[in-house]
Amino acid sequence: MSDSPADEEINFEPDEELGEIASAGVKVQKLKDELAKVKVQRQEYLDGWQRCKADSVNSRKETLAQAERLGERAKEGFIEDIIPALDGFDMAASSPAWQSIDVGWRSGIEQIRGQLLDTLQRHGVVRFGEVGEPVDHSTHETVGESDEISGKPGTVAKIIRYGYRMNGKVLRPAHVVVKK
Repeated sequence: MSDSPADEEINFEPDEELGEIASAGVKVQKLKDELAKVKVQRQEYLDGWQRCKADSVNSRKETLAQAERLGERAKEGFIEDIIPALDGFDMAASSPAWQSIDVGWRSGIEQIRGQLLDTLQRHGVVRFGEVGEPVDHSTHETVGESDEISGKPGTVAKIIRYGYRMNGKVLRPAHVVVKK
């Protein structure tokens, strides 16, 4: 707006025709008019500044939330990359050849597996899937059914691969064999 006080000079010279009192009244009216303009302009600037500040705060909040989501997704991706290594430990431990390995080696490997599971747990990752629990199709993926394995019908009879969840979100469902 170009009607700022710097751009427009107010003429305070007394008008000879009006007299000093009338001239003072005109001057006061001009000042009141100028004050009203300045107040409107000030409010426009204040409103603009407040909108800009609110936009800045909202932008910062959104940027932080987005960074947090990206961090969580990166963490989930990293964990999803580690899970197959844990599957390898589980497959090795369930193999008949596992018992023929030296006890010291088995103990060391089991400790490493335990450390990985503890680390995941400290970061909010929960391993799930237990023999005998009822099948929940939101967390279990049935890969087979069997009558030969003991247990109640509709329960997990055998774990093929454990499931993992983080912050309530299933990263990978448990692969299970269900009792018929």
